[in-house]
Order: sequence, then structure tokens, then C-alpha cells
Amino acid sequence: MLKLVDLPVLHKFTLYRTRTNYYLIGRDEKKTFWRILKIDRTDPNELNLFEDPTRYTHDEITQLKKWISRGNQKYGGLRAETTCYGIIGFVKFLGPYYMLVIKRRKKVGEICGHTVYGVAESQMIMIPYPSRKTIDADSSAERNYTYHLMYSLQKNICNTERGKIHDETMFVWNEYLTHGIRRNLRNTVWTVALVYGFFQQTKCLVSDEQFILTVIARRSRHYAGTRYLRRGVNEEGSVANEVETEQIVTKEVPEGQKIPMTSVVQMRGSIPLFWSQKPSVFNPQPNIILNNKDRNYVATKLHFENLKQRYGKLIIILNLLKAGKHRENILREEFEKAILFINGGTRRENHLKANHFDLNEHYKSGADRAFKLLCADGKEALESINLFFGEAPSGIGADRVINDTFFNPILNQDEEATSSEQEALKADIFMRQTGVFRSNCIDCLDRTNVAQFAHGLVALARQLQKLGIRGPPIVDKNNPLAKKLMEVYENMGDAIAMQYAGSDAHIKMFSALRGDWNIIKKNRDKIIALRRHLYNTFQDSEKQNAINVFLGEFKPQLGKPALWELRSDQRNTMRNSSKLDINNLRPNHSRSFSDNLILESLDPKELVQENHQPSRAGLNSGWETTSNGGWETTSNGGWETTSEVGFCEAEPSSSRVHSVIRDEDNLRGIGSRQMFLEVGSTSDSHGLEDAPGLLHSYNATFITAEEMFERCRFLQVQFPSLRASQMISLSGWKKEEHCKGCGDKTVLC
Repeated sequence: MLKLVDLPVLHKFTLYRTRTNYYLIGRDEKKTFWRILKIDRTDPNELNLFEDPTRYTHDEITQLKKWISRGNQKYGGLRAETTCYGIIGFVKFLGPYYMLVIKRRKKVGEICGHTVYGVAESQMIMIPYPSRKTIDADSSAERNYTYHLMYSLQKNICNTERGKIHDETMFVWNEYLTHGIRRNLRNTVWTVALVYGFFQQTKCLVSDEQFILTVIARRSRHYAGTRYLRRGVNEEGSVANEVETEQIVTKEVPEGQKIPMTSVVQMRGSIPLFWSQKPSVFNPQPNIILNNKDRNYVATKLHFENLKQRYGKLIIILNLLKAGKHRENILREEFEKAILFINGGTRRENHLKANHFDLNEHYKSGADRAFKLLCADGKEALESINLFFGEAPSGIGADRVINDTFFNPILNQDEEATSSEQEALKADIFMRQTGVFRSNCIDCLDRTNVAQFAHGLVALARQLQKLGIRGPPIVDKNNPLAKKLMEVYENMGDAIAMQYAGSDAHIKMFSALRGDWNIIKKNRDKIIALRRHLYNTFQDSEKQNAINVFLGEFKPQLGKPALWELRSDQRNTMRNSSKLDINNLRPNHSRSFSDNLILESLDPKELVQENHQPSRAGLNSGWETTSNGGWETTSNGGWETTSEVGFCEAEPSSSRVHSVIRDEDNLRGIGSRQMFLEVGSTSDSHGLEDAPGLLHSYNATFITAEEMFERCRFLQVQFPSLRASQMISLSGWKKEEHCKGCGDKTVLC
């Protein structure tokens, strides 16, 4: 069977600087070619990028570096700034542009032959040379890859048309930060797409059958924020704390065979109504404020229409809100009215199916009984919406990741592939998921975690059945595999709770299921509740500020109030809008916190208006990355790559800016010569056989992906308050040595 060609994915980068430009040099994993991106440093107000289309060899890149360094020798030459694994994006506050890069990464798993990485460390680099103007701006107010992780397995595998891209970027958190570079370059070769949420992968051995279990949580960037500052729905139909959870099971097969795979997607999200809560130091459970302005439930309807577009026409809702005299009942009753109203205007086959289930009340009758009811509900839902099941070759879909017109080949052979060979590279799809299971409680955290685990456990039994892995029934809380899945969902619940509410998730219901609920864990839950209350009261606003800036919801402007100078209701948004407009705000209450797919978000009219880059001929000479002794990524053949910390250097001693004498004009090729002139450029469904209860046992072993960073929380980028003098901490080491030319102590001269 034919293998896919090694795609032109840039895996590692070295950033070099001269006084007037940054040069980002990226190479592929096997060091067969290098490419260059030039970033102008002379204009503090504009982001000017120039991409060279040439693929350089090692010798060419070495020679080119020498020429650039020689042409800038009088002012320090070409200096290495840092090594990185891709650009997160570019951000501008009141002064110059900053570039955010990935300094260190950690391998957290694989999906269908594609490696998944987590960001272990990031760095922010100011682009313009530090002139007097940029120093003044530094005031107190100023201080890669080949799998679409932001998409479900079904969406990735079923997208079989070459060049076709998806139209959703709701899970790409650096969409705003990469807008500038995508607009300029018309591709995403140099950037990575960040997914914020959770990732954990586990190897399982059951009855001598080995498979890989992967659980992914993707947090939406739409209407994103903290617990009390993001509640309900906005006018666009986006809800707070919206998280898509995917459970993937793949069977291990010999190399060269297609991989059997299954996946199930479910989601959580705030009750899609206009409501809020006013945090108070003296009231840890504030009253629910329901805004009845949307009597036709327009926003609620928009939310469910969006779900149907993404997942299919069947939406099954599990509403876990408390009933009776509890404060949550006001939302429960209004949510029921909304669903009845929406169903009244649609055909029966398009009706929303809802189950209002007071989980807290059912747990009072026993955890086991409540859990069996949840599993029964999950089984019924799964029989309706199905799951995804198919087989695909390792690496499928990689040829659609990079939208770069310079790379066209798919196969690694000169002759055209025969029809049988082409068939071997395609996926075989046997079943698709045709809807989604949506669950919620008041916060979409603690009770929702248990409900999603129950649905995941029922789904796991069906997934193993489809993969031909036989054994005793899975749906039982005492089954070893069920215990492992519970652990994964608890970890995911902690990660999601920390991101939204500032604390771990409550463990009462999971502990009750295990039978280990005791006074110690009861006190632990009390501490979690106190921590969550204090965090939401005193720290959510600062966190919301950072999120708003990171996502581009708030853009600092000279002459306008700073983010922290606005009232809390102004800086944290209205209930009916996902975008901030500080000139047209209504007060609410006193205190309320890559890939080519992203190209779809660009306005075609805007692209037409952009100045086209001049044609560029390739260079016959080039330049290289830094010496790889001790610096290159080492693959251990297991579950992790070893990442290194790059090095930083001091700025040139001279503070004056001079025109630079260059030998770059000696290079062949007019277009490439233009790049290196140091001038900025503008630029079928079966019933479930398993039933709750386990009468048999079998051996099960689990091997977790090595060294999950920070309890497997995936792809978090630190972004503290704007008032901090250093927005993202820098770490690394410097090696001092005497320059043979000038005698100064520098890293490079």
C-alpha cells in the first residue's frame, strides 16, 4: 500500500534578528528543506511580513545566513534570538506589535498517526527595535501540525475533498492573534491553531485486545469567560462555558493496515436563556436574575440551530437543574417553556428532545440508582444519534492541513497511483453520528461531569462492540475499564472547572459512586466551594480582562479608558452581546471574567483590497538554523518528545538606527533579493446489548501517556493582567563568551 508523502510541515523554527528585521527560519522534521519568513522591525505601528516561497537546502541556508550577517556586521550582524515550535499570533496594545511563540512543547498523544502536542511554555517578543518611541510605549498601561484537533474525528475523516476546508473556528483560541499574519501571507504555514480545554490518552489492554482511549474537551472561544461574568446566552446564540467532549477509541493494528476507529461527541453549555447572577462576598449562592426580554426565545432558537448545523438535526437535552423550591427552578421552568415554544414552530422530526432530570434529588435515593438512570438515558440517546465508526490509513487528512500553493504532491512515487492504490488511501466510513447529546446543570461543571461520564461509559461499550473487542459488559461502575474511564472524566472535570470557575470540580457524586465518600472528602469539597467563591468574587474580573484582550473582544486605544478603568459591567460585556463596544454600553449590575481552516474567517473583500506581494524567484543560495548540538528535538519512540529551552541575547549596544550596508544584492533572483533588502514590505444503528450490571471479570491494564503536563490540561497559554509589567514570563539561559571580533561578551556577534 502506498504511503502518504512527507508533507511540507514546518516542525521547528529559529528566530534571528538584525537591527531592522527578524528572520524566522523553519525546517521540516527530517531537515530536508528550510523556509524563511521576514518580519520588518522598522515600523512600530504596522505588521509587515514577507514570505519567501523558496525551499532551501542546508548548504543554501548556511550561505544565506553568512551573507546577511556580513551585510549587517557593523551593527551586530545576524543574531539568534530564540528557538520555537510555531507562532501563536501577533498582538498589539497601545504601542508596538508583539509576537507570541511556542517555546516548549510536550507530546500528549496521537490520533490516527498524527501527533498531538501541548504548549509547555510560551514567549512574547516585541517586534520593533527598541527605539525611544517604543520605550515610551512600554508604560504601565502597555506591560504545527497535521491533525485538526479543533474538529471531531468524524469531521476530519469525512472531509475527503482535497483542498476543502471547514468553516468553523469556534475552538481556535488564537484566531484573532493570527488574523494579521494569515491576511498577509494567505496561508498558515508559520502558525499553529491552539485548542483550549483538555486532552488525555490511555493505552488499554482488555481480554488480550489492545486499544487506545482518547478523551478531548474543546472549549469554545465564543462568549468565553469566567463563571459569574459569563452566564446564559448572547444574541448570537453562543452560550457560556460551551465545551465539546469527544471520546475516541482506536484499535491497534499492524503497520500498513487501516486503523479501525470510533468516536462519540457530546457537549455541555450554559442554559441558553438571558440570565445572570450578581456575585457577593456574603452570599456564596447568589440569586438568579432572569431577563424576560426575549419572549420569542430568538437567541435560544439560534443556539439550537447552530448545534443542528454542527452535529445533525437530532438534539437530545439532559437538563440537570434542581426542581421545586430551589433557586434553580426559575431557570428550569423557563427552559421548559423555551423548548416547548421552539418545538411548536418546527416539524415533529426536528423537535428538540429534552429530559429534565433533577440529579441532586435522585442521588438522595442512592448513587447507584441515580447512575443507572443516567446510563439508561445515555443508552436511549445513543440509539437515536449513533456514533462514528470507520477505518482509515494512518496519517489520513494530512495533505489538507497546509493551504500553501507551493506544495502539491500527495504520493511519494513518480507514476500516477492506480485506482486500487488510491482506494487504499481512502477512509471506509460505516456509520456516522447524526446528532448530539447536550447536558447542563447550573454551572455545567460538577453534575454535568457525572452525566457525561455515564453517557461516555455507555458509548464505550458500543465502541468496543463495533471494533470487535469482545468481553463482559462494560456498563458497570466496578468494572476496571469503567473505573479508568471515571478517572479520565474526573480529570477532565477538574480542568474545565479550573478554567471556568477557578477551582477543581466537586467530587461528591463520583466518590459516592466509588463508595469512598467520607468526612475527609466532604471537607475537601467544602474547601473547593470556598476557593471557588473567593476566586469568583475577587479574581474573575482580572481573568476576564485577559480573556477579552486575548480573543480581541477588547482592543486598547489611545485616548480611551483602559480596560481596568471601566466599570465591571462595561468591561465584562452585556448579556445580549458577545462583542464589547465601550461607546454604546448599557449598565447591567455592579459586578459581573493550524491550519488552513482559519483562512475561512477572512473577508474575501478584504483580501482583494490587500496589495499582492511581488512575484518572487527562488534563491540558489540560502542560510541555516543554529547548530543542533544539544538543541534538536529528540523523539524517544514513545509518548513524548523532549523539548529544549531556546536562548536569548542582549540587544545591540548602539541605540542609534543606521541604514545597513548589505551584500544581499549579490544574491541571484530579483524577487528573493527584494525580500532580503532590509526594507519593510506591506503587505445504521443497532440496539445496545449491554445493561447495567457485571457478573464477570477480566484482566485490564492501562498505560497512560507519559508525563501529562499539569494534570493533562491541554494548550493553556498564560496571559495575565494588562497591568503586569511582564505579560508572559520568559525563561531560558544565556551562554556568555568573548567575541573573537570585538571582544564583547555576547551570545553571538
